Amino acid sequence: MAVARRRLSVGLGLAGLACALLGGCLLLLGPLIVRQQVIKNVRIDPSSISFQMWKDIPVPFYLSVHFFEVLNPKQVLRGEKPVLSQRGPYVYREYRVKTNITFHDNDTVSYLEYRQLFFQPHLSNGTEDEYIVVPNIMLMGAAVMVEKLPDLLKLLLSGALASLKQEAFMNRTVGEIMWGYEDPLIDAINMIVPGLLPFKGKFGLFMDFNNSDSGLFTVNTGMNNISQVHMVDSWNGLKKVDYWRSSQCNMINGTAGEMWPPFMSPTSLQFYSPDACRSMTLVYEESGQFQGVPTFRFVAPKTLFANGTDYPPNEGFCPCMQSGIQNVSTCRLNAPMFISHPHFYNADPSLVDAVEGLHPSKEQHGLFLDVHPMTGIPMNCSIKLQLNLYIKHVSGIIQTGQIKPVVLPLLWFAESGSIEGSVLKQFYTNLVLLPSVLEYLQYILLGLSVPLLVSAALLMARRKRGAAQKSPRAPARATPSSETTPLLQDSASPGQHGAQA
Repeated sequence: MAVARRRLSVGLGLAGLACALLGGCLLLLGPLIVRQQVIKNVRIDPSSISFQMWKDIPVPFYLSVHFFEVLNPKQVLRGEKPVLSQRGPYVYREYRVKTNITFHDNDTVSYLEYRQLFFQPHLSNGTEDEYIVVPNIMLMGAAVMVEKLPDLLKLLLSGALASLKQEAFMNRTVGEIMWGYEDPLIDAINMIVPGLLPFKGKFGLFMDFNNSDSGLFTVNTGMNNISQVHMVDSWNGLKKVDYWRSSQCNMINGTAGEMWPPFMSPTSLQFYSPDACRSMTLVYEESGQFQGVPTFRFVAPKTLFANGTDYPPNEGFCPCMQSGIQNVSTCRLNAPMFISHPHFYNADPSLVDAVEGLHPSKEQHGLFLDVHPMTGIPMNCSIKLQLNLYIKHVSGIIQTGQIKPVVLPLLWFAESGSIEGSVLKQFYTNLVLLPSVLEYLQYILLGLSVPLLVSAALLMARRKRGAAQKSPRAPARATPSSETTPLLQDSASPGQHGAQA
């Protein structure tokens, strides 16, 4: 029994020490192991887990387009407020694939990313064959562009417009507005004002968006510095663009907008958008979860499209109008085009009041990015922008009637996508579940070590106490006679007398 207890106490002690040692090692080395695995697998390297995800994005992306139909075009020509009705969405499945991938010696990689869009009737509220009344973008844009030219040229242009039966508003199909339509107006404008329009024959708002690339990106691979992975080194060979009036506004900052460096802090993120011709900064809003994966949500600050008066750093994007819209004419063929949030969300209220039919709300019109902070990989996103045309009466161009100056919404679109299916399962297992198991395991082992060591100590103490109680006592030593021990003296007397006898 004693041997069994001794073996049990030794076993419990060894088990407790093992749990404490293993738990301590996991506590110290676990985060390092997870960190090294993240670094290894988020670099732009053919051997990393995320490389194929970066090369051929497996996430289903959708482009949803909403048009603003003008319900009272004749009244607008007379100077009345435009009345708009939102149409759509017209939804397209978006496929992205990277080609011409070239690795360089300075830890960068260059690539072209092509986009293809396919109409999704079952997700759309309407077809591409539907007609919509919208401003004649070519006519109204050209009118503002030639406003400061000599009157003779404007009269020639107006006569050419009349001969071609061009009017301020047109009735076109969704497909034509999106992907282009033949328009003799283009050649007429180029004949009267050479070089005003650097294209021929066909015009469509998304004509250059489909079956095309977004420019040559060169980004950091993160092989030597993981904090720089995905950060843009150059775009089309440029370290900065020349669209804007200040060096700060021309800077190419952040990533290409697909992934970010790992181990993010809840502050802000940046990306360069060729469609907006500028870098954008989103700010942290809140922490949350997407399908069990922890995320940071980043949103657009109110200053994103603020004018230079309300936000001086944006002065370089001017000439400006009200806050909430950005003039992109310098990168859009000098046409009077503006970008904004849909329905002028977060914009000057005067923009909303200038037309009827807009109802801005954060839920429907605010853009967001939900990013896994440990890896920098977006889990769920919806980037939303609105395209607007500045229209007005232009002296000498009779087709512009008495139109009052107004920034008129043409359409807004959302590019949305989220990780799902097998990709989400693999992501959750490798980057959420396993690190969580390691974290919980270290605390379980440390927690088990305490009762095991305490039990071993108690058993050892109990065994020692039992052994001490069972050991034989030493014999009593003889006590000399004295007056204080009369019984001993009495009991000893017969013996003594007998001895004498």
